This record gives sequence, C-alpha cells and structure tokens, in this order.
Amino acid sequence: MSNIYFYILLALAAGAMMPTQAATNNKMAGVVDSPILAAFISFFVGTVALFVYMLLSGSPLGNISSAKDAPAIAWIGGLLGAFFVTAAVMLVPRLGVAMTFSLVIAGQMIVTLIIDHFGLLGVPVKEVSLARVFGILLIAGGVVLIRKF
Repeated sequence: MSNIYFYILLALAAGAMMPTQAATNNKMAGVVDSPILAAFISFFVGTVALFVYMLLSGSPLGNISSAKDAPAIAWIGGLLGAFFVTAAVMLVPRLGVAMTFSLVIAGQMIVTLIIDHFGLLGVPVKEVSLARVFGILLIAGGVVLIRKF
C-alpha cells in the first residue's frame, strides 16, 4: 500500500474517533455528573496513554526543554482541545452525535478556508475558490438535512 492510502485510512480512523470520543466522554459525564470533570478525565487518560507510548516506543524526551522557546500561539493547542472535548460532552446529549459533528465539521471547514486563504499559523496560502465555497454549502445543506430528519 502506498503511503497516501495509509494516510487516507489514518485520517478516516482519526475522524471516526472524534464522535466516538464524544459519546464515550458523554457517558463519563453522566457517571461523574460533570462535563468538565469528564473532559479532565479524558485528557488525563490521554496523557497517561501518550506517556506510556513514549516510554514503550523509545520516543526521545530530549527536546522537551525546547518547548519553552515555542511562540505563545503554539501553547494554545491544549486549550483548544480542552474546549472541543468539553463542548462535545455538553452538546452530544442536547443535539445528538450526528448533529453535533455535522456542525463541528461545518465549523472546521469554514475555519480551514480562512486559515488556508490567509496562510495563518504558517500554512501555505491556498486561496478560497468557488468550488471550495460550494463544498462548505454542501456541508451546510447536510447539517440542515440531519437537523430536519
């Protein structure tokens, strides 16, 4: 299998994990009676899992001290992840998994167009095109259909 197919499958698997994570975190929120605590537990388990993986795989920790030199914007990834996980835990019981993630995907696509168009956060510029805007409109149409039915 060429690398591109592996990466496509990896992306699909990662996408499949997001709604699954939201549903399992929602289950935890019900048990601990708090979406914030459920999100904290999720991040704690993820941190432990990454640490164990790093130890087992022999990933070097030598560059960890370089993190202090990272620009401020590089540090907000964890905040964004915490917001996403907490919001998903709060939204799933109110909107359902399909509606929540339809809106999440729509939000992702809108922001990706903005980031690409202006080359924000150091990504290469890829200007907005009519075809890309049409793709967003199709996603928005999908959100409407999911909401209606």
